[in-house]
Amino acid sequence: MQKKLVSAIYLKNGKAVTSLTEDEPYEGGDAVALSSHYSNLGADGLLIFDRSDTDEEHDESLTLEREIIRKVDIPVWGFGNIKRVEDVKKILYTGAAKAILNFSKASNMKMLEEVSKRFGKEKIGVCIDTRKDEVLDDETKTRIETYASGIVILTDVFVYRKDRLEFANLSGLPETMVVVGSDGLSEDEKLGILSQDCVEGLCEDILRDPKTDIMKLKAELKAKGADLNLFESAVSWEELKMDENGLVPCVVQDYKNEEVLMVAYMNKESFEQTVRTGVMTYWSRSRQSLWVKGETSGHYQYVREMRLDCDSDTLLAKVLQIGAACHTGNRSCFYRTILKKDYQDRNPLTVFEQVLDVIRDRKEHPKEGSYTNYLFDKGIDKILKKCGEEAAEIIIAAKNPNREEVRYEMADFLYHMMVLMVERGLSWEDIAEELANRE
Repeated sequence: MQKKLVSAIYLKNGKAVTSLTEDEPYEGGDAVALSSHYSNLGADGLLIFDRSDTDEEHDESLTLEREIIRKVDIPVWGFGNIKRVEDVKKILYTGAAKAILNFSKASNMKMLEEVSKRFGKEKIGVCIDTRKDEVLDDETKTRIETYASGIVILTDVFVYRKDRLEFANLSGLPETMVVVGSDGLSEDEKLGILSQDCVEGLCEDILRDPKTDIMKLKAELKAKGADLNLFESAVSWEELKMDENGLVPCVVQDYKNEEVLMVAYMNKESFEQTVRTGVMTYWSRSRQSLWVKGETSGHYQYVREMRLDCDSDTLLAKVLQIGAACHTGNRSCFYRTILKKDYQDRNPLTVFEQVLDVIRDRKEHPKEGSYTNYLFDKGIDKILKKCGEEAAEIIIAAKNPNREEVRYEMADFLYHMMVLMVERGLSWEDIAEELANRE
């Protein structure tokens, strides 16, 4: 089992706070920015502890959790303020990979079987706080193994050092150790935890510190035997075909929408630094030096995938682009059209976005005689009525053998659904992220 280093966010009153017991905003309190930072710099997962006291605060935390999940590319587990089955549903509907029940709450353990059967065992975990001397008897252990897919063990350095042997094989499930407290674990203690067969991941306070180089820490631990997830190139630099200056061009592409952003050059040092850090690094031909993209502008590029062409002389990097890729402030360096033939764009992604943009524009800048504006003027009830009518038209058309009728009615339905999306402030990215979060 490959091990994970996991970061944590504690939420209170719409802010990231210092700990499970302290309410001071942590690093300015911007939970979304912190989560994105952890994701971009090498964390393998994120634990979100909701410390809200009321249902209103809980809903605020869930909204924030949903926003976090839209921004990160790592699994998120949601904890806290689970009182009923509906709360588990709300956590999972944010896009969280797991909802974590609290072992110390009888109500949580009572609903374990129900939520497992309703949402799937793989979506449910249980948190045990060893600082409270919580232990599993054989019956409870069997029940958790039956209805949950993971254990989160909450402890601190003192308890861990005192009872470390008792943590081994606490259950038959993969365990994530959460070690809280300012006194961090030594390197040997980290290695000791990660070497246990039952342990899937480690979360400690150092992994919450924005100054921690998580990729570097993972590399150091991996060098000493820990099986951690790092970028590793399938080919060596020497296998690439370089120009007379020892350089290889790299085409850079947005990993989500596949827009070509820029072209730059790499030498051996910049290539190896990119693989090591996960941050795109190039060789500046004009300055004759390494160039970490975004180091001065803040417009970093975080690696998501790298490919090599058929001739081994050009690289393709798929990246998460922060801000603009071009020094002019344009998103892409390829913003100037020098030749174009008129054609009808049938790329589904482009067409959906273009139609949605037109509908948004109609809402913001009404046009007399526009059917779209007629729907917006009539309001949500009219829009919903039309969506229902068009759905019924699809059913009728699908009963006939002519596929053209189905195509026509589906187009009508999608148009009205897009009107509804604009009315409710949704984008195609929102829909795509929701679908991607489903298994």
